[in-house]
Amino acid sequence: MAAALPDSAFWAGRHVLLTGHTGFKGAWAALWLNRLGARVSGLALPAEDEALYHAAHVEGLVDSYVADLRDPDAVTQVVTDIQPEIVLHMAAQPIVRRSLAEPVETFATNVMGTVHLLQALRAVDGLKAVLAVTSDKVYANAEDGHAFREADPLGGKDPYSASKAACEIAVSSMARSFLIPAGVRVATARGGNVVGGGDFAVDRLVPDAVRAVRSGTPLVLRHPEATRPWQHVLDCLSGYLLYAQALVEGRDVPAALNFGPVPGEDGTVGELARAVLSALAAGGDYVHRPVPGSVEMKALAIDSTRARTVLPWHDRVTGAALPAFTAAWYRAHMDGADMRAFTLSQIRAFEEMP
Repeated sequence: MAAALPDSAFWAGRHVLLTGHTGFKGAWAALWLNRLGARVSGLALPAEDEALYHAAHVEGLVDSYVADLRDPDAVTQVVTDIQPEIVLHMAAQPIVRRSLAEPVETFATNVMGTVHLLQALRAVDGLKAVLAVTSDKVYANAEDGHAFREADPLGGKDPYSASKAACEIAVSSMARSFLIPAGVRVATARGGNVVGGGDFAVDRLVPDAVRAVRSGTPLVLRHPEATRPWQHVLDCLSGYLLYAQALVEGRDVPAALNFGPVPGEDGTVGELARAVLSALAAGGDYVHRPVPGSVEMKALAIDSTRARTVLPWHDRVTGAALPAFTAAWYRAHMDGADMRAFTLSQIRAFEEMP
């Protein structure tokens, strides 16, 4: 069966609540959903000063609500106003190192924030599906190189990973207790390490490399030997949209799916760093500065066979195209291009890839 793409015939006119729409993945999702004809409402914190949301003028395409998931009354008011048909829940505290500095905030946002949202959604008539995005880091990881499958045990030794594993349990509980009996399909999506244009977060490889190039300083890496399931943001999002579509259509799909590269496409942090620096035409290399006592995972891989089979989904921006496609966005941004037009051009190019 040929791999599918998100279908405009399905998404056109659908009312979608997209949480986290001011973030990196959320802004890409908002642009793509708008292109597909969906009516998008967003719930999120304000965008950072430097963000894809601003660069691509996403605010003109989304009915935007600013609210904190940790505030149940604010979440309930937004959900009551929106009355969505489909929910894509991407809002989170997503940075591992920030979770070490702010563990309580991380658990409050990622676990209780999700519970607040699901509780509010119980009162929505016409709600058809909820897809909650968690992480490839939800698994209990012995760091032996094993590629995790969806049935593997959940865990997490840092607050971010643990909060996302706990989020999975909370979603399953709320779904089974309340939403599924009410006829709402609910699932969780576990994406790999996502890269792509428009990410400006601190302590992420590609934006750190871009900042190093801009400042003329060396790129500093903590764990260049660490392996990650790298994938482009559009590959990840295509999986999410196909998954949500399958839920609404009533297809027989599992309650959790991994989205990551095929075996052998995982790479080290150092390898991707060199490729990105080369694609940015920056030259040079990175500086290794280890962090003593770090709890960050050194090895991580996920098996996305089920998503490739049941949706069917596959990744398109692979191999050398991954750093090249990513770096092209940042070069256009540095050159002062119209970044909404450029970002949409990358979505169109993605849709045309085999």
